[in-house]
Amino acid sequence: MGYMVGIESSFARLVPAANKLKFGVMAAVILLAGHATAQVEYVDPTIGNVGILLEPTRPTVFMPNSMVRVYPDRADALDDQIKSFPLTINSHRMQALFGIMPGGNGSAAAYDQEKTTPYYYSTRFDDSLIQTEFSPTERCGYFRFTFPDGKAAVVLANRMPGVLLTEDGTSVSGEEHFSNMKAFVYGEFSAPVTFKLEDLGDRNRVKALSPRTRTLEFRYGISFISVEQAKRNLRHEIPEWGFGKVRDAAKTRWNQVLGEIVVEGGTEAQRRVFYTALYRCFERMINITEDGRYYSGFDHQVHEDARPFYVDNWLWDTYRALEPLQTLLNPDVEADKIQSYVRMYQQSGTMPTFAILTGNYACMNGNHSAPWFADAWFKGVRNFDLQTAFEGVRKRSLEVTLLPWRLGPKGPLDEFYASHGYMPALRPGEKEKDPQVHPFEKRQPVPVTLENSFDDWSIAQLARVLEKPQDEKLFLQRAENYKNLFRADKGLMWPKDSDGQWIEPLDPKFDGGMGGRDYYDENNGYTYTWDVMHDFNGLIALMGGPGKAMANLDQLFREPLGHSKYEFQGKFPDSTSMAGQFSMGNEPSFVIPYIYDRLGAPWKTQKRVRMLLESFFTDTLQGIPGDEDGGGMSAFVVFSMMGFYPVTPGIPTYDIGSPVFEKTTIHLRNGKDFVIVANRTSNENKYLQSVRLNGKVMDQVWFRHADIANGGTLELTMGDTPNLSLGSSAKSLPPASMDVHPEDYVQ
Repeated sequence: MGYMVGIESSFARLVPAANKLKFGVMAAVILLAGHATAQVEYVDPTIGNVGILLEPTRPTVFMPNSMVRVYPDRADALDDQIKSFPLTINSHRMQALFGIMPGGNGSAAAYDQEKTTPYYYSTRFDDSLIQTEFSPTERCGYFRFTFPDGKAAVVLANRMPGVLLTEDGTSVSGEEHFSNMKAFVYGEFSAPVTFKLEDLGDRNRVKALSPRTRTLEFRYGISFISVEQAKRNLRHEIPEWGFGKVRDAAKTRWNQVLGEIVVEGGTEAQRRVFYTALYRCFERMINITEDGRYYSGFDHQVHEDARPFYVDNWLWDTYRALEPLQTLLNPDVEADKIQSYVRMYQQSGTMPTFAILTGNYACMNGNHSAPWFADAWFKGVRNFDLQTAFEGVRKRSLEVTLLPWRLGPKGPLDEFYASHGYMPALRPGEKEKDPQVHPFEKRQPVPVTLENSFDDWSIAQLARVLEKPQDEKLFLQRAENYKNLFRADKGLMWPKDSDGQWIEPLDPKFDGGMGGRDYYDENNGYTYTWDVMHDFNGLIALMGGPGKAMANLDQLFREPLGHSKYEFQGKFPDSTSMAGQFSMGNEPSFVIPYIYDRLGAPWKTQKRVRMLLESFFTDTLQGIPGDEDGGGMSAFVVFSMMGFYPVTPGIPTYDIGSPVFEKTTIHLRNGKDFVIVANRTSNENKYLQSVRLNGKVMDQVWFRHADIANGGTLELTMGDTPNLSLGSSAKSLPPASMDVHPEDYVQ
């Protein structure tokens, strides 16, 4: 079997058969047009490799949405000690599985001459001058080690409890146990080696020695089913030796994927930021199907399924922009991902939010699979079991606790929420009596109330599709719960106690325990005041009308911290890269600059978005303003640099912002193109002067998803002075009311 046959077989198992031909034709068109050879060269995986405060990005080498993801194990890009390389990871920013290191001792070594791309990694260690190279396939990896002294030595080790075994003079296999799961590996060396096993108690380490070998290669397969399946994965995807073939095929695949969006104009730095952000949008979810089977951490069984099974999604982050971006670019794959969630619900009895490899992860708050499902449905993604999906999100809302970082049946605080319409807060100094409340994460009453209000609105939209009027009425009522925490005299969302009294004293910028979690969570009251994506009109009315809301929004970007920076960041380490009280470094803020469009001042959206992109998203080691949660933040960049944004997931429309590039072409899976032309755009010319959609002049700064799906051209003329009238009339404002029916905007 030839190598490319193996790649084709792997690709066929990854992409649904119905899309394979369309994708292949599209990719061929891109290649012939001369676009594909350039896109991947702009990607710099080191952007953000030094975190602002918390987690850095990693220079991850992987295939789009694939099982195998590899990066050097070190603290961040400034750490000159690489401990080892994982053979893959459990989840984005979670456990690494197995480990490999050249040199024979497995200890940390200084590195130099490092090269990172999405498809290829290379480094040279200072002390030994050993070169390490890596390239992936979907379920396999390929290392090449070059030893200047001709004495090859490689250490392969368990990171967690497990065992590694040698089978003959070239192969090794084993397993690793983590979070009630097992990972399996089967690997082969390119030359005969002498194995030395070291027992480390509940795990072990294998040294592979070949004292007269200058270049030693190691190819391996990963499985979550068995060692035998790992070996089959290797035979499918890397049937022949040849590191360059694997690397070149991975590069071609990345060029195909990144070539789905072609940008022209802008600066070199802006193109690096854009394509690096797009690359990060394909790190999750991952397809863990192996030859039509997958091991599910949701019921700990091996299943057969004609459709691929995807895991690893942190929906508190990703439903806002990443999933809408993937719905736009890969609607058929998005249907498979949603159907995977349906399978998870059927297997576990609970609809996930954080659906990681090992099962349902009780993390953050909310029921955000609901807006994801609604957004995909109203944008034409229909190939999933909507009835069961609805059953799952309905049950999650009504029968599962709303408490942060908890999963399980509802308790007394949930009963209070159901009857009073808000999560009650404790008074300062009052001790928690509910044992189900997380000791660190606390109740988070404001975000729990606001985010579940939006989620319940999303459930109501699905209920209407399914002709369930009683459910629609119930969830629309619950969608108004956010109003119960708006404090008019402060103009802010404010916690209440169980007696309905506002919590006093309270500094909404700062109070509430570590991270404000007694009352908020990773952000303070200034951010959460605007977290009402389903009913901005209702929020504007609560604030006293558009004029007062505009003043409040302006002040958000100007309001001082009220504390020293080190005090503020010590309290809110997630809320980084501040502009006034606006936090670019955390996901609930993403929508805020686009709210000006609903106030008749889109020029302020254009101003703010450009300022944020230019200030906080750069092509540097610190070029990410906060935690990049596997595409959650990068999708904001991709949308905003293209010049539009999905403000309310569930409503199939986009707001026009301020395009960075003179021309952006989106190659759709249906074979059509959507082109955005931004005449004269530049750092100075950030303001929209006129809008034409398919040649028709528009007085509005929003358009429908169908306008993209049908193909066409959005032509914008840019200038250095705001056009105050464009998009300012009441009739031209984008949909922003809880009474909106998303289906009215489908066609």
